[in-house]
Amino acid sequence: MRPDDPFDDAVTARAVIAADGTLARWSEGARLLLGHTAEEVVGRPAAELLADRADMPRPPMNTRWSGSLVLRHRGGGTVTVWVLAHHRQPADGGPGDWLAVTPLEVEEHALPDDPLVRLAVFQSPCATMVFDRRLRLRGINDAMADLLGLPADHLRGLKPTDIGGRPQHSELEQHLDRVLRTGRPHDMQTYMKATGEERPHAWLARLAPLTDGSGRVRGVCVTAHDFTEQFRARERLQLVNEASIRIGTTLDVTRTAQELAEVCVPALADFVSVDLLEPEEPGGEPVGPLTLPVSLRRVAHHSLTPGNPESVADVGEVVVYPAAAPQADSLIAGHSVVASVESGDLDPWLAVDETRARQVRRFDVHSMLSVPLQARGTTLGVAAFTRFRRPDAFDHDDVLLAEEVTARAAVCIDNARRYSRERETTLALQRSLLPRTLPRTAAVEAATRYLPAARSGVGGDWFDVIPLSGMRVAMVVGDVVGHGIQASATMGRLRTAVRTLADIDLAPDELLTHLDDLVQHLSHEWGSDTGPGEVGATCVYAVYDPVSRRCTLARAGHLPPVLIPPGGPARQLDLPSGPPLGTGGLPFESAEFELPENTVLAFYTDGLITPPARDMEVGQALLREALSNASGSLDETCDRVLHTLLSPGGTHDDVALLLTRTHGLPSSQVATWDIPADPALVAPIRKQVLDQLADWALTEASFTAELVVSELVTNAIRYGAPPIRLRLIHDASTLICEVSDTNHTAPHLRRAKTWDEGGRGLLLVAQLTQRWGTRHTADGKTIWAEMALVDEM
Repeated sequence: MRPDDPFDDAVTARAVIAADGTLARWSEGARLLLGHTAEEVVGRPAAELLADRADMPRPPMNTRWSGSLVLRHRGGGTVTVWVLAHHRQPADGGPGDWLAVTPLEVEEHALPDDPLVRLAVFQSPCATMVFDRRLRLRGINDAMADLLGLPADHLRGLKPTDIGGRPQHSELEQHLDRVLRTGRPHDMQTYMKATGEERPHAWLARLAPLTDGSGRVRGVCVTAHDFTEQFRARERLQLVNEASIRIGTTLDVTRTAQELAEVCVPALADFVSVDLLEPEEPGGEPVGPLTLPVSLRRVAHHSLTPGNPESVADVGEVVVYPAAAPQADSLIAGHSVVASVESGDLDPWLAVDETRARQVRRFDVHSMLSVPLQARGTTLGVAAFTRFRRPDAFDHDDVLLAEEVTARAAVCIDNARRYSRERETTLALQRSLLPRTLPRTAAVEAATRYLPAARSGVGGDWFDVIPLSGMRVAMVVGDVVGHGIQASATMGRLRTAVRTLADIDLAPDELLTHLDDLVQHLSHEWGSDTGPGEVGATCVYAVYDPVSRRCTLARAGHLPPVLIPPGGPARQLDLPSGPPLGTGGLPFESAEFELPENTVLAFYTDGLITPPARDMEVGQALLREALSNASGSLDETCDRVLHTLLSPGGTHDDVALLLTRTHGLPSSQVATWDIPADPALVAPIRKQVLDQLADWALTEASFTAELVVSELVTNAIRYGAPPIRLRLIHDASTLICEVSDTNHTAPHLRRAKTWDEGGRGLLLVAQLTQRWGTRHTADGKTIWAEMALVDEM
């Protein structure tokens, strides 16, 4: 006997029987009981100890057996003993072995002499047992014996691990030893199914030290209390609390449905699926009224088993539920439906759906709960809860819990659906207000990218490329404060205003001044009832002239553009920083730069360079690095910039990016004449224009050009102030005639009366040309007219 080995307890006979039926261990108590030493029996079949081998018990695996056996004694006689045997499963998943125990004679346990006290202890409804200092069971009442499913008279002298082989028995033994050593009580909680129970219960075991008159610990009293209701109430409260935290973290319908499925597994079910009704129109309300069969789209599911093998549909697929399906029944009825295999509720459905029937048989599905997703009086879909590994069926409390969690999720799904619809509407408005395609001009080639915010909603970023007179082109990028439909509407009004102001050929600083007045007006308009408004915007506006190859820029609180000269490094343009639009006060200033041929200008909004946790200077450095090689395709450069600066998960703010590559107009496509203020010289000027058109092989435009030049030059001589200059510009599709003088008075188009001798010149110009207008300069004005060239066959 080894005193340090609890197996060799001399007051309890113990034997370990291997999976093959041979004896693996033999205790000192077993030797005292039957006389056989360990050397004599270990390795031999355990059945040889039976007086009659026909009495050999056949217990099922993973359970226990108890009963009386007649065993052979070494001296030749027989011994009848009560044996308790339980299967022990090793951690490595092997076949395991069996521990067989029987208590030997122990001294009578000490209880109070008062018979009433004895009766109270043994007949108390509170399950109680008492262990001595050697962790041997000294007393057990009827309630505890019934709980264990074993006779009380045969258990005295056994240790907790002798009574059962579950992990809870080993844990109890460790806590008993702790109470004996410390003398302090201890509470132990466990969730297990006792013998004869159909479903597991939650148990609270209170371990209290038993002390004598001198205060010495003589043993431990263990009382077991069934607190299943409190345990389940706590679990329900925990699940509801977790659902309130984990469900609805984003305004995304699919993600919210997935969060519902993940929260409920395994706390409520082993597999959860969420199917939603589809609206008749994108972004609309779900279909109604419902008719059978019901078609839904699977948006989420989650299982205890990796890969969700229980599901018969993948996420995104349409699932059709017939009248017999619990999902369809709950949707039509508008309340939860519980169905089980045992009751036959699922038979009609499985009879018409062989695929689902095979899955039910394969995974031993036994119970289903279908709860309709309803929010604000609208049915959105259904959540189905399935149990196959958890043995108990859904009860009334489970239904209430599922309904509470599902109701919370339905509101979140409806919020996400409404947000998605509003976002799609706002995004459609935003896209309709932005240019679908950029105009083809001789001055620049351009490429753009626009990305709406992934989380905070569509904002008010915009861009535009606007053809101006004289082959010039305007480039603009702006950003309205805020997000949503109001920001998009404000963006549309500002973009329209910019186009209108650009059409009258205002200088960049003047245009921003007028735009600032408009934003202030909008701000007062929005805040007329609630105080000052919060409408604000930033903007950068540039005008490039391909004839002079000069670019004039001004900005209102916006980030300066990046310039990439051909073959050179990218650098930030040094522009005067005007105030944001809508603040008023400081004036706007322009700066002018001469740009070599094939210079790239990059205009952008702050959402590109300042995502969360990134400094603006770092973002600008990354942008310059991404633009360092912009000699290739502008579209490829746009993609490279977005890939470098933005994360794959989307942006926190709108992003607008406009790249333009400048082109100069060759001097051979421009002709200029200084005109003396003499009407008699108009005819020679017409002759020079016709000769120039012949040199350009544009003789088909000669008639129209001659009339336009004659009218504009004559008006400049008659009403303007010298010096007067005529300039012709052409490209592949357009011929432009410009007449400049130093008089700031602009001509007006009017319809002459029948008796007027004049007043028909500008009306004639307007009829013969594509468009015409007046451009004011620092020295005076320029009247221009554009004529479309007819392709020569």
